Amino acid sequence: MARFEVDSDLVLKLASLLREAGLGEIEYESEGRRIRVALPHVAAGTTVVHSHSGAPESAPAKSETAPVVADHSGAIPSPMVGTVYLSTGPGEPAFVAVGQAVLAGQTVLLIEAMKTFNEVKAHRSGTLARMLVSNGQAVEYGELLAIIE
Repeated sequence: MARFEVDSDLVLKLASLLREAGLGEIEYESEGRRIRVALPHVAAGTTVVHSHSGAPESAPAKSETAPVVADHSGAIPSPMVGTVYLSTGPGEPAFVAVGQAVLAGQTVLLIEAMKTFNEVKAHRSGTLARMLVSNGQAVEYGELLAIIE
């Protein structure tokens, strides 16, 4: 098999497109050369926290000294791949704010997937300690969204 030079710019563009579209992998073929870019599969109990510069709206504050613990009993993982919405619409208040009390079954955020808005509800009562995603952010299945303490 003949070797070929990898176009680093193309790989970076494909990776960016992958994240923007909320896909798990993307493949590009041209002139008999194929490039496949895929996100690593997330093992159970592992958290991947994506850092987005220039988030569509306000990005959540994250402390570099406070680690995100995926096995925290109040952790809310994403049940699907999609786009996060923290309120019912632009200019509307968030479903819940950091520091606010939440009840089990209360909507914390929405995830839009295939033009369907899916409610992500609190699995227990407590206080929303951390929101780990921002409005309009693409998320993967199992990605940590928030923590209730």
